[in-house]
Amino acid sequence: MTGGKRQGNRPDRRIADRSFLQDAEKTRLLNDLVYVGSSLHKLRPGDYGLVPPSNPRPSKSACDEVRSILISEAALLFRRGLEKGMVSVFPQGGMPKYVWAVDDGGEVYEAKTKPGQESRYHGYRIGEDEQPWREYVLRAWRER
Repeated sequence: MTGGKRQGNRPDRRIADRSFLQDAEKTRLLNDLVYVGSSLHKLRPGDYGLVPPSNPRPSKSACDEVRSILISEAALLFRRGLEKGMVSVFPQGGMPKYVWAVDDGGEVYEAKTKPGQESRYHGYRIGEDEQPWREYVLRAWRER
């Protein structure tokens, strides 16, 4: 169990090697994990049903900074990330803290879980302020 290379010093925020997720584990994650969103990362709440609908924090990246993203698309991106194994390393039987995905326009998104809600994820766009990380995720996405 090793993660890929990444600039930075947060070892929990690294994409696991391609061989990390076996098919059975991938199926378990696809069945057990759900994308729910967060009002803290929404400028345009769309059809998420969040309460409050939008409560963006200046310190948080918005998932819909470039364009509105309905929950069905966000959930599909989340599933594609799981299917490609774009997850952070986690203990056997556990849950990844992060899942990464790239949309058809080449925008990079990161989904994250909160302590106590390990199967529920919210996401946000990885902006230009994290260009090395964006490039790293894009490269891993293309290779898988």
